[in-house]
Amino acid sequence: MAHKLELHPDRLFPAEPGVRAIARELYAPIAGLPIISPHGHTDPAWFADNAPFGNASELLLQPDHYLFRMLYSQGVPLEALGVGGPASGRHAWHLFSEHYALFRGTPSRIWLDWVFAEVFGLEVRLEAESADLYYDTITDALLRPEFAPRALFERFNIEVIATTESPLDALAHHKAIRESDWPGRVVTAYRPDPVVDPEYDGFLPNLGRFAELTGEDCGTWHGYLAAHRKRRAFFASMGATSTDHGHPSARTADLAPAEAEALFAKVASGNSSPEDAELFRAQMLTEMAAMSLDDGLVMQIHPGSFRNHNRAIYAGFGRDKGADIPMRTDYVHALKPLLDRFGNERDFTLILFTLDESAYARELAPLAGHYPCLRLGPAWWFHDSPEGMRRFRRMTTETAGFYNTVGFNDDTRAFLSIPARHDVARRIDCGFLAELVAEHRLELDEAHEVARALAYDLAKAAYKL
Repeated sequence: MAHKLELHPDRLFPAEPGVRAIARELYAPIAGLPIISPHGHTDPAWFADNAPFGNASELLLQPDHYLFRMLYSQGVPLEALGVGGPASGRHAWHLFSEHYALFRGTPSRIWLDWVFAEVFGLEVRLEAESADLYYDTITDALLRPEFAPRALFERFNIEVIATTESPLDALAHHKAIRESDWPGRVVTAYRPDPVVDPEYDGFLPNLGRFAELTGEDCGTWHGYLAAHRKRRAFFASMGATSTDHGHPSARTADLAPAEAEALFAKVASGNSSPEDAELFRAQMLTEMAAMSLDDGLVMQIHPGSFRNHNRAIYAGFGRDKGADIPMRTDYVHALKPLLDRFGNERDFTLILFTLDESAYARELAPLAGHYPCLRLGPAWWFHDSPEGMRRFRRMTTETAGFYNTVGFNDDTRAFLSIPARHDVARRIDCGFLAELVAEHRLELDEAHEVARALAYDLAKAAYKL
C-alpha cells in the first residue's frame, strides 16, 4: 500500500498553538522572498551550458555526500551507488529507495521530500515499491525545458548564487554565463586552499600552475603573494565578492616579513613539517585578510573538519566522499594575531563558521559581539538542520544579536535542495522569533523586520551582493 507524501503547512513551527500562530504570521510575508545563495558548491557548467540534467540518481543521489555517507554506514557499497565510477542509475536508485527509511528524522529527508513534492509533483512516499515511479517521473521530467538548470534557477526565485572555485580555475563557465543573454546572476568565490595548504594533494605542482597562470615567480614569497593578488582581481572581475578558506583550524599568525619569507621557502621546497604547514596556513589567513582590506572581498573561514577521515575511502574514491568529521576548534587564541591587525577595521568583513557547537556561546558570539570586522555564518554542514539552527540562535543571539550574523547560506552541491534548505531556515527562524514575541522579549513589528533580515537582507549586505 502506497503511503501519501504530504508537506504539512505548519512543518517545523513550534507545537504550542499560540506560538505557532505567531510563527505562521511571521513566515507568510518572507516565504516568497528571493533566494540569496552567497556561498555554495554548485557546478557553474550547469548554468553555462544549460544542458539537461541526467537521470534521478545522477542529479539527486551521486553528488550528495549527505546521502551516500548514511547509506555507506549501513553497508551499501559506494560503487553500487555510482560514486566514483559508472553504475546503473536505476539500480542505484532502487538501493537508495530501499534504504530511504534511514533518513527518518534527518534534514536530508526534509529537503528531499520537498524536492519530490514541490519540484516533481510526486504524491506518494519514496520506498521500495515506488522506486520505479520516482525514477521514471524524475528522469522523464529532466528532459523537459522547464527542468533545465536555468529554468529551475528562475523557478526557485534565485536572485544570485555563488559557486566556489580554485585559483587554478580559468572560470570559463563563468565567462560563458556572462557572455550569454541569460540574466541569471552566478558569481564565483576565491578558494585558494590548493595553493595555500602545503598538505593539499598536488601542492607543489599547483604552485607551478599558479605561476603559469599569473606570470609571477611563485618560487619566491613576493611573487607568490603577487600571484594571489592577480587571481583575486581576476575573480572579482568575474563577479566574486568573497573568498573562502577551508583550513583544518582557525589558527592565524603574523610573522615578521623575513620569517614569512623563510617559511614560504621551506614549504615551496617540499620539505616542510606538519607544524610548518599549519603555521603557513595560519600566516596565509592573515595575508588574505590584508588583501581583503585592499580589494574589498569578504573573507570566510570554514575550519574544524578532519577531512577524508576514512583512509580506505579516500584512497579508493578521492576527496569529499562523506568521511569528513568535525573537530574541536579554538577561535579566541587562534584568531588573535589576525584580529590584532585587522579586528577593528570597519571596511573588512570576516565571516566565521564552525563545526564545534561548544564554541558558539563561549567564543564565537562574544568575539562577533565585539570586533567590528567579525560576523557569524549560519549553522553549517552537520548542523545545517532544524535543531542545529535552533541551537545556533539560542546560543548566539543574547551575546551577538541578530545583526552580527549573516542570515542563511546553503553551502551545497545539491542544486535542487537550495529552495528547500532556505525554506527550512526561514521556518526555524520564524519559530525562534515567535517564541521571543510570545515571551514579550520582542515586539511583533520588530520580529517581522528581523525575519526579513535573516531571510534576505543580511546575506545580501554581508556578501556585498
